[in-house]
Amino acid sequence: MREFSLPALYEVPADGNLTDIVRRNAAQHPDVAVIARKVGGAWQDVTATAFLAEVHAAARGLIASGVQPGDRVGLMSRTRYEWTLLDFAIWCAGAVTVPVYETSSPEQVQWILSDSGATACITELDGHTAAVESVREKLPALKHVWQIEAGGVEELGQLGKDVSDATVEERSSLAKADDPATIVYTSGTTGRPKGCVLTHRSFFAECGNVVERLRPLFRTGECSVLLFLPLAHVFGRLVQIAPMMAPIKLGCVPDIKNLTDELAAFRPTLILGVPRVFEKVYNSARAKAQADGKGKIFDRAADTAIAYSKALGEPAGPSFGLKLKHKVFDKLVYSKLRAVLGGRGEYAISGGAPLGERLGHFFRGIGFTVLEGYGLTESCAATAFNPWDRQKIGTVGQPLPGSVVRIADDGEVLLHGDHLFKEYWNNPKATAEALADGWFHTGDIGTLDEDGYLRITGRKKEIIVTAGGKNVAPAVIEDRIRAHALVAECMVVGDGRPFVGALVTIDEEFLGRWAAEHGKPAGSTAASLCEDPDLVAAIQSAVDDGNTAVSKAESVRKFRILPSQFTEEAGHITPSLKLKRNVVANDFANEIEAIYAK
Repeated sequence: MREFSLPALYEVPADGNLTDIVRRNAAQHPDVAVIARKVGGAWQDVTATAFLAEVHAAARGLIASGVQPGDRVGLMSRTRYEWTLLDFAIWCAGAVTVPVYETSSPEQVQWILSDSGATACITELDGHTAAVESVREKLPALKHVWQIEAGGVEELGQLGKDVSDATVEERSSLAKADDPATIVYTSGTTGRPKGCVLTHRSFFAECGNVVERLRPLFRTGECSVLLFLPLAHVFGRLVQIAPMMAPIKLGCVPDIKNLTDELAAFRPTLILGVPRVFEKVYNSARAKAQADGKGKIFDRAADTAIAYSKALGEPAGPSFGLKLKHKVFDKLVYSKLRAVLGGRGEYAISGGAPLGERLGHFFRGIGFTVLEGYGLTESCAATAFNPWDRQKIGTVGQPLPGSVVRIADDGEVLLHGDHLFKEYWNNPKATAEALADGWFHTGDIGTLDEDGYLRITGRKKEIIVTAGGKNVAPAVIEDRIRAHALVAECMVVGDGRPFVGALVTIDEEFLGRWAAEHGKPAGSTAASLCEDPDLVAAIQSAVDDGNTAVSKAESVRKFRILPSQFTEEAGHITPSLKLKRNVVANDFANEIEAIYAK
């Protein structure tokens, strides 16, 4: 199939903007908790009425400080309650939010704030403020910097105490559907980040149709979402805005370091995350079972869950014997795993990278279905996702209702719909290239099946052509190898080479446990063990498993274990965890050469 579309389930208001959401919630659901904040280590609900009042208070401060309609306002913070509060406040002031990753270097901060022409910026921590101040002289348009942890939100409240309700209402209604809501800078695997202009229409079309297609997951007064993704990434913004549109309760935490504790305390019914989160849940549970002497039981339970999930897709369904085994393991293993995920959830949505069929079947088999989706910054997050009632594991689902997915003659995935970005800020050439012929050219390679379910098989620019002329899409085998608990990252190499090789980094979190179990010296690191026969054998097993997913010509023949992980600080990965292949290839050129040495 070359093209597939679904009718829209949500009508975008032509004269509306995203501030309508918080006003509507306060009017229609005044006492419903639409968001929660952490106070003294405990979750405290905030009603729709209270949230609107706080949003308007911050918006008054922005207006009083001189922020004008259409001005760009930078927002550099970890994921927290105030990020969401300020995002809506910026819109209520008639301005445009420009997210900045809280891990960004001063040079990156300078580029984003200068390219966008930001007139104000809100930071969170001292380090964020210092990064902005260190480049302040290169930002002539920047007039104000407020810091959340230094009382910035309270300061805005004081600044705006004399601004009238009528002024806020007037400012809130200025932006229309096709006006910019935000400029999200792509983290970019090559070159400087490009600013994707996403309109209010983009978010309405995206979030409105996601909520309607997945309505059982967005029941007002019953459902809740815990947001731990960075809000500088467009997927994080989807997780923020869609619950507000439903509305269901939203909770925000800054990272995944203490995710298990946060899940237990917040008990969300829905989780939206990236594959690495679900891989860590699985690997941590398996490692704990092994440490407790229950590794074989866990593995049998995992195999049963996978078999059970696969059988659900067959006409006859699971056999009586499989149902019986599944019921036993549900009491012994699966219920405990669901408790780790908060105990109330039945669904998750995964995006950002392929989840992998084995993991997809495992989670569905334990009673926690992970619906895989696919999208880009330019598509305002999800442009395809699996419906809750007709999941096809191994695919990224059907197109967002109201949009079209087309497969070009060369296999490239093309998109059309109201959710797409308007333009690249200050970059008409790149805009024209990306939106040629009225279609957004994703750069991804994929296929559509007879039911319109999309599979992503690789990136056009990442296709490796071996010396033998074989085209290799790295994503398939990389994702499979990376599923191993010890593997942090895997990068396939082999362009112009006689065979496919790989660079592998070790997950330091699991290395310590593995080292202790295998009699290695305390404090062992990847650098000290990268040539250790036992570690090499363990990674070889991961590679062997990855090779089962591809043809012999595409399989990894040799690999090198690197002494350290790829990091954003070293420039090897983007804030959204995408590999910068050219940087890795340059920095580890000697290791790549060693793979092909005679």
